Amino acid sequence: MTTPVVVDIGTRDTRRVIIGGLVAGALGVPALVGAVSAYGDGEGVGGTIALVVGLAFTGIALAAVLSWKKISRPRLLVFEAPGVRWDDPRGAPWAVAWHELGAVRISRTRERVVDPADAVLRKTMVRLDLLPADHRDFRARHADMAHLAREDGAYRLPLGDAAALVPVVEGAVLGFAPHLYRGVQDEGFTVGLS
Repeated sequence: MTTPVVVDIGTRDTRRVIIGGLVAGALGVPALVGAVSAYGDGEGVGGTIALVVGLAFTGIALAAVLSWKKISRPRLLVFEAPGVRWDDPRGAPWAVAWHELGAVRISRTRERVVDPADAVLRKTMVRLDLLPADHRDFRARHADMAHLAREDGAYRLPLGDAAALVPVVEGAVLGFAPHLYRGVQDEGFTVGLS
């Protein structure tokens, strides 16, 4: 494989924040209007419930607006002949040559299915794990990746709720460094949003 494989994490996250913010705003603002109306009609309990719901959803929409700049920044995971790199101009970019790695794997955690509705919207948290060939020298050469280091010596890049990225990342690693690929490591289940 000679053409780089580019995974655009920034655009995907931006789209999710926009949709989430719009939905939260569409629920929050009418709830606040309903709270004012309920209080005006003397419905204190109903007004309080609508106020709490409205503030919660409007707060989520406001958080999306306030974090817009951080969330919408360009972030690319690039696989190419020399190695793999995280292109994040306003964050913490890094690059690793394939020869510096002893192995590459994908790890994932699936959200536990508690009731049938969970099976429809089941989250799959995906991470790219880079395992250095020489841990001590790697740590010294790649201080820019210290935030990704784990106690087991791996460097883990979280890709979020991204089950669809597993075959893309897998194909990219197999295309450029098949000798390093160790497959998908299922780490079990998680409960909640983690």
